[in-house]
Amino acid sequence: MSVELETEINVKERIKDVVQEPGKYKVIFANDNETPMDFVVGLLVDVFRHSNETAKELTMRIHEKGSAVVGVYVFEIAEQKAVECTKISREQGFPLQVAIEKE
Repeated sequence: MSVELETEINVKERIKDVVQEPGKYKVIFANDNETPMDFVVGLLVDVFRHSNETAKELTMRIHEKGSAVVGVYVFEIAEQKAVECTKISREQGFPLQVAIEKE
């Protein structure tokens, strides 16, 4: 006596690719009473590629409000720019505080 077993396997596989854009981070300059405004303007032009006019406006905002967002980037770029500005500031003897925070 021969018994045949028939097995049917149905596989429904769904693969869902979830691609998320990398998070954005704000680079923030804080005001202090020792870092010259011209130096801050220079950093904003050289490191962040702001126009001279925009850099002056941001510097005044930092001075008047205590801090300002000077750029928004993916984490690695925000961190690199913050470190670069801090390094340049310390080399010149200025205590400029630069922070990054998630947008």
